[in-house]
Amino acid sequence: MAASLSDGDRRKQISVRGIAGLGDVAEVRKSFNRHLHFTLVKDRNVATPRDYYFALAHTVRDHLVGRWIRTQQHYYERDPKRIYYLSLEFYMGRTLQNTMVNLGLQNACDEAIYQLGLDLEELEEIEEDAGLGNGGLGRLAACFLDSMATLGLAAYGYGIRYEFGIFNQKIVDGWQVEEADDWLRYGNPWEKARPEYMLPVHFYGHVDHTPEGVKWINTQVVLAMPYDTPVPGYKNNTVNTMRLWSAKAPNDFNLQEFNMGDYIEAVLDRNLAENISRVLYPNDNFFEGKELRLKQEYFVVAATLQDIIRRFKSSKFGCRDPVRTCFETFPDKVAIQLNDTHPALSIPELMRILVDVEKVDWDKAWEITKRTCAYTNHTVLPEALERWPVSMFEKLLPRHLEIIYALNQMHLDHVAGLYPGDIDRLRRMSVIEEGDCKRINMAHLCVIGSHAVNGVARIHSDIVKNSVFKDFYELEPEKFQNKTNGITPRRWLLLCNPGLANIIAEKIGEGFITDLSQLKKLLDFINNETFIRDVAKVKQENKLKFAAYLEEQYKIKINPSSMFDVQVKRIHEYKRQLLNCLHAITFYNRIRSNPSKSSVPRTIMIGGKAAPGYHMAKMIIKLITSIGEVINNDPYVGDKLKVIFLENYRVSLAEKVIPAADLSQQISTAGTEASGTGNMKFMVNGALTIGTMDGANVEMAEEAGEENLFIFGMRVEDVEALDHKGYNAQEYYERLPELRQAIDQISSGFFSPREPGCFKDIVNMLMYHDRFKVFADYEAYIKCQGQVDQLFMDPREWTKKVIRNIACSGKFSSDRTITEYAREIWGVEPSTTKIPPPNLPRD
Repeated sequence: MAASLSDGDRRKQISVRGIAGLGDVAEVRKSFNRHLHFTLVKDRNVATPRDYYFALAHTVRDHLVGRWIRTQQHYYERDPKRIYYLSLEFYMGRTLQNTMVNLGLQNACDEAIYQLGLDLEELEEIEEDAGLGNGGLGRLAACFLDSMATLGLAAYGYGIRYEFGIFNQKIVDGWQVEEADDWLRYGNPWEKARPEYMLPVHFYGHVDHTPEGVKWINTQVVLAMPYDTPVPGYKNNTVNTMRLWSAKAPNDFNLQEFNMGDYIEAVLDRNLAENISRVLYPNDNFFEGKELRLKQEYFVVAATLQDIIRRFKSSKFGCRDPVRTCFETFPDKVAIQLNDTHPALSIPELMRILVDVEKVDWDKAWEITKRTCAYTNHTVLPEALERWPVSMFEKLLPRHLEIIYALNQMHLDHVAGLYPGDIDRLRRMSVIEEGDCKRINMAHLCVIGSHAVNGVARIHSDIVKNSVFKDFYELEPEKFQNKTNGITPRRWLLLCNPGLANIIAEKIGEGFITDLSQLKKLLDFINNETFIRDVAKVKQENKLKFAAYLEEQYKIKINPSSMFDVQVKRIHEYKRQLLNCLHAITFYNRIRSNPSKSSVPRTIMIGGKAAPGYHMAKMIIKLITSIGEVINNDPYVGDKLKVIFLENYRVSLAEKVIPAADLSQQISTAGTEASGTGNMKFMVNGALTIGTMDGANVEMAEEAGEENLFIFGMRVEDVEALDHKGYNAQEYYERLPELRQAIDQISSGFFSPREPGCFKDIVNMLMYHDRFKVFADYEAYIKCQGQVDQLFMDPREWTKKVIRNIACSGKFSSDRTITEYAREIWGVEPSTTKIPPPNLPRD
């Protein structure tokens, strides 16, 4: 269990999470006991910790339900424009504490649970993470849902209810081993099945062109069963909905195929249909062209669009009778945001429904589709872009293939009219890529089918305009926008770092929780000795707590007064965990060559999952653990340096490690990380950043002043110049003795004595095939790390920089990001109006 606050500390905490009235506490206790009574089965009188967790979850959920119903009624009465955020990933993490925080119930629950002789933190630890995402893209979607509810937008998240989320990572003998994430095995108290809204989704079959119109016939049907999860805004009584679809076979599934009487076989075959929502593909920034994945993408899109159109047609709460029959106003009432290209099929699917089913004229349907859809691009890495084989579409979605061909022809005719004779431009801009295997470029489909295309940090959006979609930008510059990512301050400050949130609230009030720009007021306290001391004290308490957690969970003992140097994110060559490894080895070699020299003690922590099929990423994990094995057991080093691999990094672990970090590593090759959001979480939680000028680091440096971050290495233009000249790793290896020593040690088996050739693939890649130019930034990185050490030796100056970073982190709230999406893409205005709570009459 997590290290809990001592009784005295728990009661001392002035909490910005809501003062608990005695009535609230009594009500929570009563409700908790009632739920516990009904949780316990007749033959079991002794409650388990999990029984207590479920009783508390149901108690808290009771406070949501009335608000949830009232919110939906409120939307039907007002009939606002509705926002539909479509994402194949929602990386939600745990729900209990977040719900208590957003409803202002945390103190009442804490007190009630304490009075019952239980520990709230221990109950919170029982909840499984909802790990329905890989990393940044899925976690961003979760932050956006929180902000959309907090800003009073009529918004819905739509995705897939994966039975198995991102795998659990075990480290066995230094290697990553994957374990299925059976997160639903004890049930999920936060979801509500809605079988009454179950919908059919069609696959395969063929297309008939008849005088009455086009018909897609002889299809195989899979049912989409919706499960709704409430998404509460922060203390505004708004509760929005995340609707996740689960695949179910219809009752006659495959039975007609088995006229030979093999009924058992036919029933067993239902699994084929239900596999669609079985498991999340565990790839981050990598496209895997599997048919099951394409099925998932169409499944979520087809079910969601039917739901959107049903809701558009009927405007009364709980009513399914169509009120609207004309689609003219559809884009005024519906905004569809495509979170990357994964839901790109929304574009041909909306066209299919409008043209084939609703009999809307083709040109009119195309205008409606473009005005409705908007596309967020999340990556510039070529291996991440979705390019589906035409042959797969032909089999699985024959009508959609026809529609895509027709849209592409229309698009190319338009381009040819503007650039006559420019065949090369037509080839570059086509949605269909010719070649041995014809492919559909989903990013191109998204760009032509949307009225807005955005990148997720300013530097990324510039690359999108000037390089990835250069031709499209020249054609329609007004379509391209930037929306720098953000994070929700509720989960990533209030919930995970209550100590810091409290001392901030004491100084500037609680307004920052919903308007993070108010943190600017902290600039007045940069030289305030009491505040400097308080900030340093909170950090030290967080470090002690995390050190205790590591000791309890992993039996690792670390020095809590050492610098906590943290890099947590997916393991990927472009994120350059290898550069971090080279620094660890260099630092180690320096200690070994001069053991008596005083140095700043460091605990280097690296955490993250590698895609199961990504060989190099798995090798990188093995290298990190092997380096740790040698360094952590070297008596010459002692407490001066430890290298820890944080196993099974996930949302709930991020909530523990981020508040404890001193140094945040954001060291991707310039031009490769679209934005990053971990960088923002560390900044608001009082860690200083060592990083390249990449993604949102650029804007963080702009907000706080470059001198208040540790910026090093090549800029985008330097990387381009090096590409032009030709990157030669050998030059750096020969010129830099410490680099050469580190590489030779990895190569010779110094870190893998039982298997000297273990890391030959890593060395070979770094020396001859390194797309991400690790050696080119090594020298600048090592020098910059020296500056980090220098400043850390002056705790007062370090903390002043920390305060400045926190004060300047306001821009990186997802509330600001969503406000920009709302005004500049969706055409709606956020609202600060509170919906009356369920115990008060409605207006």
